[in-house]
Amino acid sequence: MLKIGITGGIGSGKSTVAKVFEVLGIPVYNADTAAKKLMNENAELKEKIKQHFGNDVYKNEKLDNKYLAQIVFSSEEELDILNSIVHPVTINDANEWMQKQSTPYTIKEAALLFESGAAELLDYVIGVTAPASLRIQRVMHRDNSSREEVMARMNKQMDEDIKMKLCNFIITNDEQQLLIPQVLALHEQLLMLV
Repeated sequence: MLKIGITGGIGSGKSTVAKVFEVLGIPVYNADTAAKKLMNENAELKEKIKQHFGNDVYKNEKLDNKYLAQIVFSSEEELDILNSIVHPVTINDANEWMQKQSTPYTIKEAALLFESGAAELLDYVIGVTAPASLRIQRVMHRDNSSREEVMARMNKQMDEDIKMKLCNFIITNDEQQLLIPQVLALHEQLLMLV
């Protein structure tokens, strides 16, 4: 079984592409969703987060996302520390999950596949790309964020051109090229690689 990653910058459409693969019967591990779940349910991870960020980061044993976001998005160092605590646990969880699947290939969707080192454990990586202006519009609409807030988040991510050069396959989600035919063609290609 092949382990495939899907990555791309914020607003590129990673989740949309992943959903198309799910419709085709391919199991998808969403690293973002899993990390949030693990930060609430994994006792060892919760303890490490509390040790560094303080007990106030949890309210009634649930992660206070807003409180934590205020800390990590105002300090690159704090964000790096959080990632160094959460990424290894999420990477391990994804690997265990992928081993349990029985399809020809599985997908791990993650914004930080390369930055976290998770890409090293995958056979291939699909990059989802879209023009920056479109990505900004999507995120502003999706998150009800200002342009400045979206730009600040984008500036913390790996440069889109560099990220796409590291990928084995590219899907263009620019609302000009049809998305589903690109995914179907890639699905057929991946089945031939198994």
